[in-house]
Amino acid sequence: MGGLVFRARMLLATLGAVVFCLLLSSGVAFADSAGKINAGDTAWVLVSSALVMFMTPGLALFYAGMVRRKNALGTILQSFAMVGIIGLLWVVYGYSLAFGTDHFGFIGSLEWAGLRNVGVAPNLDYAPTIPHQAFVIFQAMFAIITPALITGAFAERMRFKAFVIFSIVWFTVVYCPVAHWVWGTGGWLRNYGALDFAGGIVVHISSGISALCCAIMLGRRKGFNREEFKPHNLTMTLIGTGMLWFGWFGFNAGSALAANGIATGAFLATNTAGATAAVAWMMLEWCHRGKPTALGVATGAIAGLAAVTPASGFITPVASIAIGAIVSVICYFAIMLKGKFGYDDSLDVFGVHGVGGIWGVIAVGLFATGAINPVVKTNGLFLGGSELLLKQTVAAVTVAGYSFVMTFIALKVIGVITPLRVEKDDEETGLDLTQHGEVGYSL
Repeated sequence: MGGLVFRARMLLATLGAVVFCLLLSSGVAFADSAGKINAGDTAWVLVSSALVMFMTPGLALFYAGMVRRKNALGTILQSFAMVGIIGLLWVVYGYSLAFGTDHFGFIGSLEWAGLRNVGVAPNLDYAPTIPHQAFVIFQAMFAIITPALITGAFAERMRFKAFVIFSIVWFTVVYCPVAHWVWGTGGWLRNYGALDFAGGIVVHISSGISALCCAIMLGRRKGFNREEFKPHNLTMTLIGTGMLWFGWFGFNAGSALAANGIATGAFLATNTAGATAAVAWMMLEWCHRGKPTALGVATGAIAGLAAVTPASGFITPVASIAIGAIVSVICYFAIMLKGKFGYDDSLDVFGVHGVGGIWGVIAVGLFATGAINPVVKTNGLFLGGSELLLKQTVAAVTVAGYSFVMTFIALKVIGVITPLRVEKDDEETGLDLTQHGEVGYSL
C-alpha cells in the first residue's frame, strides 16, 4: 500500500511539473503587464461567465423534460458532454480561431492555440478593462451552449458517437468562423457594420438553422405523426426554463463586458422581452386552444429571451416589449407549420431559436439607437435610419445559409464514418439504455 501511495504522489508531482512547464513555455502572463484592469468590470464578467455556464444544465433539464422518459438521461448527457468537450477544445484551438489575428475576414489564426500568450493583461481589441483570460472564459460559455442547443432537433434518435463527432466538427467549421465574422477583429460582418450584442447571429441563427438541417437529414422519429410524443416531466422543463432565464442575464448583460449603464439596459431589456413573450404566448394559446399550458409559457419565455439577445444592448425597454410580443406570434405559428412541412424538429429548436434569432437580428435594424449604445452608428428604421436594417438582413441570410450548408456537408461525411441514427429497435427501447446502459429513473 505504501508503494502505491508513493507512486501516486510521484505521478501527481510529475503532472504538476509538466503543467507548470507548459504554462511557462506558453508565455502566459501571471501579472497585469498592460492596460488597466477594473475590479468591478472583472467581477461582473466572471459572475456572468458562471451565469452563462449555468444555462447549459438549465438547457439539459429544459430539453429532458420534453422527451419521453426512456430518453431523459441521454438528452441531459448531450448538453453536459458539451461542457467538457467544447470547454476543452475552446482552450486548445477554438478561442484562437474565433478571436485570433484575422485571415481574409473569415477565420482567426492559431497564434493563441493552447492560450499561448493569453494572460491577465487586457486585450485592448476586445475588453480593455478586464483580464484577457476573463474574456476567454466568458466567450467559452457561449461556445459550449451553442452546439448543445442543436441537440433538441435530433432528440431521441441520434447515436451518441455520431453526436460527439458532429459536435466537434460543427464547432470547428461553423461556430468558430461565424464568431470570428461577427465578433472577431477583422471579421467581415463586423467590418461590414452588422451588430450582434450577445449572440443572435452567432448563437441562435447558427444553431437554429443547423438544427433544421439535422432534423431533415436524420429523418422523423419512429411513430412520428402516428403516436403522441408527450413530455414526460414538465416540472423539469419549467425548472430548466427558470435556470435559463436566470443565466440569460449573464448572457446578455455580461456582453457589455463592463459593469456599466449598457449592461444595466441589457439586463432590463432581457427580462422585459422574456416576460412579454411568456405572457403573449400564454394569451395566444389561451385564445387559440382554449387553455394556457405550462409548456407554452416556457416556450414563449425562451423565444423572447432568444429574440432580444442580439438587440439587448442597443434598445429601449419599450422596444424590448415589441420584440417579445412579436416573437411569440412568429414562433407560435412557425412551430405549427412544422406539421405541414413534415420535418421532425423534436423540441422545436428551429421554431424557437432559428426563427426567434432571425427576428431578433432584424429587430436590431428596426429598434437600435445610438442614444443607448454609441456602437450604433446608424439608428434603426423606426428611429430614422435604413442602412442598418439592410446590414442585419445580409448577416442573417448569410449565416443561415452558411450554417445550413456546412451542417449538411458535416452530416454527410460523418454518415460515411458511422451511422447517424440508432437502430429502430434501439429507438424503441430508448437511448438511455441502448447508448449509455443507464436509466434516468429507477422507479
